[in-house]
Amino acid sequence: MKMKGADILINCLAEQGVDTIFGYPGGTVLDIYDALYRNGKIKHVLTAHEQGAAHAADGYARVTGKVGVCFATSGPGATNLVTGIATAYMDSVPLVAITGNVGINFLGRDSFQEIDICGITIPITKHNFIVKDVKDLADTVRKAFYIANSGRKGPVLVDILKNVQVAECEYTPQKPVVYSPPAVPADSLAGIAKVINECKKPLIIAGGGVIAANASPLMMQLARKLDCPVAYTLMGKGSIPEDDKLCLGMIGMHGTLAAAKSLINCDTVIALGSRFSDRVALNRDKFAENKTVIHIDVDNAEIDKNVTSTLHVMADVCEALKTLMPLTEDKKRTDWQVKVAAFKKENAAKKNSSIRSYAIIECASRLAPENATLVTDVGQHQMWAAQIYKVNTPRKFCSSGGLGTMGYGMGAAIGAAKGSGAPSVLITGDGCFGMNMNELMTAVAQKTPLVILLMDNRVLGMVRQWQKIFYSRRFSQTNLGDRKIDYVKYAECVGAKGVYLGENDDIEEKLSYAFKTAVEENVPVLVDCIISPDENVLPMIKPGETYDKQIERMEDN
Repeated sequence: MKMKGADILINCLAEQGVDTIFGYPGGTVLDIYDALYRNGKIKHVLTAHEQGAAHAADGYARVTGKVGVCFATSGPGATNLVTGIATAYMDSVPLVAITGNVGINFLGRDSFQEIDICGITIPITKHNFIVKDVKDLADTVRKAFYIANSGRKGPVLVDILKNVQVAECEYTPQKPVVYSPPAVPADSLAGIAKVINECKKPLIIAGGGVIAANASPLMMQLARKLDCPVAYTLMGKGSIPEDDKLCLGMIGMHGTLAAAKSLINCDTVIALGSRFSDRVALNRDKFAENKTVIHIDVDNAEIDKNVTSTLHVMADVCEALKTLMPLTEDKKRTDWQVKVAAFKKENAAKKNSSIRSYAIIECASRLAPENATLVTDVGQHQMWAAQIYKVNTPRKFCSSGGLGTMGYGMGAAIGAAKGSGAPSVLITGDGCFGMNMNELMTAVAQKTPLVILLMDNRVLGMVRQWQKIFYSRRFSQTNLGDRKIDYVKYAECVGAKGVYLGENDDIEEKLSYAFKTAVEENVPVLVDCIISPDENVLPMIKPGETYDKQIERMEDN
């Protein structure tokens, strides 16, 4: 059948199973929005800002495993997506960003709101396309979805010229091509299995690739079979239940003492879907001293990039584990488990329950609905949440790990709620919240069941902590005390609920009200949590230092 390019686009999105789009209209996408209006089946969430739309699509993708979709117009609309696209790229989130652009006769003439968004996003996308001919549109959209959700997942941008949207072309519906990762031959894992079977003190490090590949159940089967403890990276949070006896908590710069000591004492590291970032490896040259390092990752570029492996295989983690499981031996490593248990006991003794932030987040973890998604912004509150809030299932945690995007949380929390059909819990700081607080209006308009714990210390907490420890307390431009905003009144003025949690208030009482109200009334509830600017994230060491130094500092605290 013959139809306009804008209608072809919407039909292709429907083909791909898209049920929700996040976006903001403008001149060069008016025909697309008109087609969306006439279609009437795909939901659209109008955000307050295009960056919020990109983060919302990101949150939607993380909780569903589907491709998130966002729309923006040309020029500033497109450039406002860039931070959200980069966030998705760094965390390997499948996303398709669709932008409009000027017509082909205006291209390259510095026309109104013309921008080379493809050129801008080359370094932060898996691929991008500029569609100049309507005949190419349908196949391009289909390719974009396939690329975004195959191999190492990531964002793809499709820039559609105005003339393509109004031109007519034959359209033939097609079923989506679903990516299936290739099976892993047994001979490629034989050496890895031999090392695992012979080692005495293995440690699994679960990265974001475990969740992306839906490999958590298989990873847990392997861990139990090997009697092997598991530490997770920030992106791997949720891959193992926090209360499982094999769980060591988060590893890395702000990780647990148990994870750090287990790494130092293990003889074999089994890294699954982890890229050994600087926040995990710390000192790359000394990370794997006297250890066998096994690395399984879907992206060949990550193999031996940061930490040199002893043995590796480039493969989808789930497919690799399917093949590896029958090759490994069922073993009880009692001596190793006794030692790890001692590390965990020591770790528990080091927890500082006197820090108010810990108490607030621990209470929220207990009171939140079981199906709620935890979302964080970036900074101290992000690390406190990663350390304390219990996430027991995959795809129930959204955070900007690689890019560290302040302002990520509000959009992602909305997208997560839309994707999961369940409440979101956003833990943010007053610095981060100030960057995208306009999206609270979106959350109200969408009747989003959302509890926002705003850790209000009137400073840029993590930056100030670095200034305190490494810059002799020279607090340059990290004091937010001159901002006189009343967050409770702000929440109320945009239609949300506001709760003030002062230093002497009962935490459980206030949070119980917040969760009950958010869920029963389908409304965002902002809790202004007053905390001290001197509450720190521990451990805290410089990038490039060793795990020995981290342990030394944790034991001194």
